[in-house]
Formats: sequence, C-alpha cells, structure tokens
Amino acid sequence: MTTLSPAARTLRAAVDSGTMLDRNIRHTLRSPDTMIMTIALPVMILLMFVYVFGGAMDVGPGSYIDYVVPGIILLCAGFGAAMTAPALATDMHNGIIDRFRTMDIARSAVLTGHVAESVIRNLITTGIVIGVAVVLGFRPTADPLRWLGAIAVIAMFVLALSWVAAALGLLARNPEAANGFTFAFMFLPYVSSAFVPTESMPSWLHPFAEHQPVTPVIETMRGLLMGTPIGNSAVLAIIWCAVIALAGYFSARVLFRRRTMN
Repeated sequence: MTTLSPAARTLRAAVDSGTMLDRNIRHTLRSPDTMIMTIALPVMILLMFVYVFGGAMDVGPGSYIDYVVPGIILLCAGFGAAMTAPALATDMHNGIIDRFRTMDIARSAVLTGHVAESVIRNLITTGIVIGVAVVLGFRPTADPLRWLGAIAVIAMFVLALSWVAAALGLLARNPEAANGFTFAFMFLPYVSSAFVPTESMPSWLHPFAEHQPVTPVIETMRGLLMGTPIGNSAVLAIIWCAVIALAGYFSARVLFRRRTMN
C-alpha cells in the first residue's frame, strides 16, 4: 500500500470533497421542494411579522421591516443549515455510506461535501429572501464593503450550524429523528433580538436572550446592513460561530468514525 504524504492526503481530501459537493448539489437540484421550503418559510414569516404584527411592534426609529429583516435572514440560514441533518441521516440510513467506504475516497469528504453544499445553498436562498425583502420595502444602507462583511457573517453562521446539523444527523438513527433534533435551530432566533429588542422581554428571559449565540450575530448583521451600533457584537459573533463550528466539526468526525467502524 502506498503511503501518501500529508500534502497529497490534503489534496486528495479536497478533490474528493469537491466530488461529494457536486453530488449533493445535484441531489438538491433534483429535489426542488428543498429549495422551495428553504425560501418559502422565511418569506412567509417575513410577511407575517411585517404585515400582521408589524403595526404593533415598537422598535424605536425606523420602519419595522428594516429592523426585522436581519433576523429573518438568520432564521432563513438556520432553517437551511438544519436540513443538513436529515440529508446526512438519509445517506446513513440508505446505506450509500457503505458503498463509499468500498471506494478509494477520503472519508472526511462525505461530511465536507454536505457542509459545503449547505453553505452554498443557503447563500443563494438568503440572496433571494433579501430580494423579496427589498421589494416589500427593506432599505439597507450598507456600502459594498459592509455587504461583503454581512455575507461573511452569514457564511460563518451557516458553516457553524451546518457542522452541528451534520453531527445531529449522525446521532439520529433515521431522517425523521434528525429533523426533530434540529428544532433548536428554529427556536433560538425567536428568543433573541431578531423580532423585538431584548429589553422588551420579561426580566427572567432577558439575560438568556441577550447572551445566547444568535443575538450578537443578528446585531452584527443589523449594524452592517442598517448602520446601527455594533459594539462588541461582532467579536462575540465570531467567537460563538468559531466555538459552535469546532464543536460541531469534531463531534461529527467522532460520530462518523463510530458509525462507519468495521
């Protein structure tokens, strides 16, 4: 057996990850309901909060749609990233992973391919959701540099949640269970500054809403897109995303190794 150098192993893993990415993108394109649901749910929530609840919301100066859209963007990203869990659980449940094990490919490529596809898919759907928001009246004040920063924050957030979703997909024994495990992805943005300022929440809930991971990410997005003060939110957002991504990555690697042991 030929022993590959570290550089050769890295190159092989990158090539195999690209192959797995291509496979997952093809699966997504052949399943348009995945894209439709990823887009439709955030758009429906946007319409509900703007036109049903928006008149009752007091978020200070500015229109409510300008306040809520950054939160909707993160909700969209979280929902899309969560779909990595059932996709990976389906691969494990259907036995395709066993076929991959018989092939000369890097095992890490399976996980990397799913996560990379999630990031690309979510950046596309997020762009569509932002376009719908602009049609509805969203008026961001960001310059090109701040838009690049906002895209980087979204990609970082999706990457972190996608690795956690991959770990949950490996932890679950079937796709249905994987869907249930990702419930927190949809819940956390509601208990944050996404839809109302955290100061308006009850005193017992305010500390959690203020210090949970999603709030600094949303405040960073809001500051980049709308010019509101960011403060230390950007640093906290980077730290939270890095910690979550690393925890999800190493958990997924360990679980994948255990699930694919001979």
